[in-house]
Amino acid sequence: MRRGLYLLLILSLSACQNASQNSKRDFDWQGHRGARGESPENTLEGFTIALADGVTTLEMDVVLTRDTVPLLSHEPYLNPLICLDSTGQALPDTARPNIFNMTVAQVQRYDCGSRRHPDFPGQSPVEAVKPTLLEAILHGEQAALQLNRADPQYNVEIKSRPAWDNRYYPSVKIYVDAVVKAIRATKVGERATLQSFDPRALRYAHRSYPQLKLALLAAPDDPPLAQQLKKLGFKPEVYSPESSRLTSARQVKELQSQGFEVIPWTVNQINRAKELKNWGVDGIITDYPQRLISALGAAQATAP
Repeated sequence: MRRGLYLLLILSLSACQNASQNSKRDFDWQGHRGARGESPENTLEGFTIALADGVTTLEMDVVLTRDTVPLLSHEPYLNPLICLDSTGQALPDTARPNIFNMTVAQVQRYDCGSRRHPDFPGQSPVEAVKPTLLEAILHGEQAALQLNRADPQYNVEIKSRPAWDNRYYPSVKIYVDAVVKAIRATKVGERATLQSFDPRALRYAHRSYPQLKLALLAAPDDPPLAQQLKKLGFKPEVYSPESSRLTSARQVKELQSQGFEVIPWTVNQINRAKELKNWGVDGIITDYPQRLISALGAAQATAP
């Protein structure tokens, strides 16, 4: 957590300019993996940047360690594209160390911030470890306080899929239980959303934690929403499709009339974000919160 705090004083001035806007939660700007276009993904440093940029929600991915601790990582293994070993050396391109075979202490010997992601040349690399979910939320709470801005929301993704069962986590049940336990420990349950592509994870969370807000993720090649909902067996609060699945304001209004919040991912172009915002989406997930919020502001969504 200490590595992320040094940014707070540097960024506090710019954050104060966003504080009054962020007090309005009409439109939900979500920082994808923090602010992946600006800072290493799923790191405390990236979350500080995202909060200073003016996001309302910190979006993040969680996996499980061998000691069943939810840890922030998009992949359930150490990605050689962005991680260095404990000596500062690059991992072999074919290396995929399984995080579920490692303790938190072992994973946090790796530096997953100093190596700039090749797809994001604008990132500012900084030495960073993969934080636990508990560390990430506590840091978000402290950073918001230090930056004199509204409390953030948290959008936490369960990365389960059938082919990964018993390989990267013991079971979907244990996976979801561990994540919810960490969320509850931080007392931010009313500001947290659990999202997943996996209907099994959402079904279990719906049955076991009915008070928890849930979001269904949809990829471009996933079946139509009606088929997804039939398989899911209930209607979650949020529908979060890849942005190309949204094609008109009429479609957005229809989804909202069914009771969904509509929050597409991952929108990085200003023109596309403006179009979606004018269609009336409830929020946008982006790698570049500073770019989009500076251009479009944090005002509420406007219907065409």
